[in-house]
Amino acid sequence: MVTKLTAMAEAPQPPLRPTGKRLLLCGLVAGPLFTVAYLIEGATRADYDPMRDPVSSLALGPYGWTQVINFLVAGVLMVAFAVGVRRELRARDRRSFFGPVLLGLFGVGLIGAGLFLTDPVSGYPPGTAHELRYTWHGALHDGLSMLVFLGFPIACLVFARRFLGWRQWAWAAYSALSAVVFLVLFVLAGSGFAQEPGYVDVGGLMQRLCISVAWLWITLFAVHLIRTRPLQPCGRPPGHPG
Repeated sequence: MVTKLTAMAEAPQPPLRPTGKRLLLCGLVAGPLFTVAYLIEGATRADYDPMRDPVSSLALGPYGWTQVINFLVAGVLMVAFAVGVRRELRARDRRSFFGPVLLGLFGVGLIGAGLFLTDPVSGYPPGTAHELRYTWHGALHDGLSMLVFLGFPIACLVFARRFLGWRQWAWAAYSALSAVVFLVLFVLAGSGFAQEPGYVDVGGLMQRLCISVAWLWITLFAVHLIRTRPLQPCGRPPGHPG
């Protein structure tokens, strides 16, 4: 799949420096690590229903610290990845700035989601109300999480425009499609957590699909950069506005 999404540049690319490669590897491991962790937690947590309960709810209760660490580790990895992407792009196109910044904010949002606990919703943990009741830390959690849920689709659209300038049509289409699918799933998940009939029982599933769209794009993008480094526009000098 990655091969089909990759377009090799005509000009030869300089080798990737070890530091830059390590930073890009952070983006490669962040998604799988985060996903495996919350899947294990959700499968082993008593009274937790992955189909309806948010991933953030795993940070509540006696073993909630495991999900807190998961948020923090994934966030730090994403910030490091954003730095690596910025370094890689700067060598090819100095105008490419907002995409890496938005990826960095994605990481900051994950860190914030770990530092500030969400409010109980959908009856988890047991004994709490099904309706969402806001606290100051829950409001901070939701606000910082918007850096993830709004930052990612905007980043995809920014990169889609860049890929068009670099004549990498498949990546441009994939990035734009990822943004649209992500937003649709985000709205559906939000409807479930708001206890809207017909969506309550699948709110957790919609959120997991939404998150998976983001992590898949990030993982493939990291592989794309590490293996092919195709960011120089074909037939155009670095720095061309594209």
